[in-house]
Amino acid sequence: MAAVDNVAEQHAREVSTGQRFRFGRNWARFLKRLNPVRIAEAERDLKEFLGQNSLTGRSFLDIGSGSGLSSLAARRLGATVFSFDFDSQSVACTEELRRRYSPGDSLWTIEQGSVLDQRYLRKLGQFDIVYSWGVLHHTGAMWQAMENVKSLVNPAGLLFIAIYNDCGQVSQWWLKRKRRYNSLPSLFRPFYAIYVWTPQELRLLLSHLQAGEVRGFLRDLTGAPKGRGMSWIHDVVDWVGGYPYEFASVKSITEFYERDGFEPVKIRENSSYGCHQLVFRRVR
Repeated sequence: MAAVDNVAEQHAREVSTGQRFRFGRNWARFLKRLNPVRIAEAERDLKEFLGQNSLTGRSFLDIGSGSGLSSLAARRLGATVFSFDFDSQSVACTEELRRRYSPGDSLWTIEQGSVLDQRYLRKLGQFDIVYSWGVLHHTGAMWQAMENVKSLVNPAGLLFIAIYNDCGQVSQWWLKRKRRYNSLPSLFRPFYAIYVWTPQELRLLLSHLQAGEVRGFLRDLTGAPKGRGMSWIHDVVDWVGGYPYEFASVKSITEFYERDGFEPVKIRENSSYGCHQLVFRRVR
């Protein structure tokens, strides 16, 4: 119990001093939009990247469970799921999804914990699938977090991570704006997010107009499910506010894991400042 209290206190301190975005608050708002279509999209995405239509008999660790949607998708695909998050509101979101869709489920465990806490991680054991989508680059110590997850993967198990692309000066530009967003009083943050993001949307609208695909642009704005069942507005808030913020190239990530016996299975490289998606198999 003391360890959980320490994690909660650390999180609250970092949020209050502008060192961390309140990811859990954004996910709680997202859950109001969650529907069967979004859940099905999350399941489809997991099946595609893991190359498996069923996870029955597999153990699945969700590091930084956020809204809980990926954990729910893995559980619905048959996996035994363990979810944890640094943010207490994210833990509450994951617990809410279990309550809604899998009440009393003894094969889905949810805790508050930190991927930077090696003593906590040692208690978890190893898993067939270790999943951390868009999380490790928000820890404030990305490479240490990436190192810590290695020991959690079973021999011949899979590691599925998503890490922001290193776009040089563009990434540095976003880092400054994310810091600024979190340093502002809460009242001004939505206005700053609109100010920062509007140029991105105008460029996107222009590209849709040129391609004759305005309907696709409008679907995004009105909440059509995106990859992993996410929504446009919550992705925007998460992007502008998401801090701490780090990034890396596919080459540096791949070399980092290959030297410790992880073989790339599937890689989807992002050419912009979004996330690379990488699946590795532990071969030794």
